[in-house]
Amino acid sequence: MISFEEAYKIVLDSYMEFGTETVSLSDSHHRILAEAIYADRDFPPFDRVTKDGIAINFADYQNGVRAFEIQEVAAAGEAQKELKGSKSCIEVMTGAIVPKGTDTVIMYEHVTIKDSTAHLQKEIAKGQNIHYQGSDEPKGNLLLKKGTRITAAEIGVLASVGKATVSVKKMPKVAIISTGDELVDVEKTPKLHQIRKSNALSIAAALKVEGIESKKLHFNDLEEELMVGLQRALEDFDVLLLSGGVSKGKFDFLPQVLEDLGVTKLFHRVKQRPGKPFWFGKHIGMDCTIFAFPGNPGSTFANYHVYFLPWLLKSLGIPVDNHHVILNELFENKTGLTRFIRASSHLVDAQIKANLVMGNGSGDLTSLSQSNGFILLEPERAYEVGELVPFFPTKRLV
Repeated sequence: MISFEEAYKIVLDSYMEFGTETVSLSDSHHRILAEAIYADRDFPPFDRVTKDGIAINFADYQNGVRAFEIQEVAAAGEAQKELKGSKSCIEVMTGAIVPKGTDTVIMYEHVTIKDSTAHLQKEIAKGQNIHYQGSDEPKGNLLLKKGTRITAAEIGVLASVGKATVSVKKMPKVAIISTGDELVDVEKTPKLHQIRKSNALSIAAALKVEGIESKKLHFNDLEEELMVGLQRALEDFDVLLLSGGVSKGKFDFLPQVLEDLGVTKLFHRVKQRPGKPFWFGKHIGMDCTIFAFPGNPGSTFANYHVYFLPWLLKSLGIPVDNHHVILNELFENKTGLTRFIRASSHLVDAQIKANLVMGNGSGDLTSLSQSNGFILLEPERAYEVGELVPFFPTKRLV
C-alpha cells in the first residue's frame, strides 16, 4: 500500500496526449485551444466613437467656440466622414469611425440642439469619448494562449479575429464501467438484495461538465464476462473508469483480469479514506489508462475528483490548480490514512471557508449532494479553526 502523495504523483506522471482536431466555432465551447490566437488587426481597428453625440475639432473649443453647426450624421458601419469647416460638428453614433478632422466627442446629454446647431452645456476635455485604434490590442498581439479553455468570452474573441474553425485538443474516449451482480437499471424496482446503478450516471454527468460524452457499460461478477468486455473496452477507449471489483472479496476479479489482459498495474491500494482499494494502471500496447475505483458511491466520487480530473487537465495541457479553503471547525484525523472529507465551502468576508459534511460512510449518497467538494486532511494530525487545507471542488462555489 502506498501513500496518497505517491499515488497522486504516479497518476499525474501518467498523463496522455490525445492529439488535436479542428472544429467549427459553434462547436468549440468548453474545448481546449490547441493553437495560440493572435490579433489579425488592431483592436479596435479604428478610432471609435463611444457615445452618441457630436464630434468636433478641439481647437475650435480652445478658440472659444461653444455653438457648432451640424454638418451631417455619421453612423456605425459607414465609411469615415470628414469635417469640412471650422465651427462645425458632425453628429456621431456609438461605434462610428471618428470623422476626419475631429478629435473630441461630446455626448448628447451635454449639448442642446436647436436650428441645426449644437450648443455646449458642459466643459469638455480633448479626446473624450473616443476608443483609440489599437488601444485594446495592436495587430499581432497574443490574445488567447494555447491550452485556454474556450468559454463564452473566448468565443467572442475567436469570432472577432475571424476564426470560423479552431484547432482544439481532442477529448479522450471514456468508458464508465460498473461491475457487480447487485446492480440494476434506474427504472427497475430493485429486490431487497439489489441497488440501482448510480455511480455511472453521476460520473457521466461530471464528465459532461468537462465536455466529454462517455459510454456506460456494465459487467457482472463473472471472470469470462469481464475478460471479454474489458478486452473490447481496452481496444475501443482511451480511458476506462471502473467502479467496483477491486477490493479483497471473493468476487473482486478485476485486478487479476486486468493483469491477464496485459494491463500494467502502477499501484493497487492507497493509504486513504475513502478509496483505499483504488487500482491504477495502463495498457501500453493499446494506449489505454485505467482508473479502477472502489464501488461505494463516495469512494468513486471522491477519487474521480481527486485523481482523474487533475490527470485529465494535465493530459489536456491545462495547469493543475491547487485549491485551498479555510477550515471553519476543529478536526483531528486520528488514522494513518489521508482523509477526503466532504465539505460545504462558501465565500465569507472575501475568504472561502469550509464546514465539514460528515456523511454516513462512503456509501452515503445524500451527503454528497450537501457538499461542494472534498477537503484533504493528512494522517494523524489535528487541525485548528482557520487552517488552510487542500480542497477538491465538485461544484461551483456559489
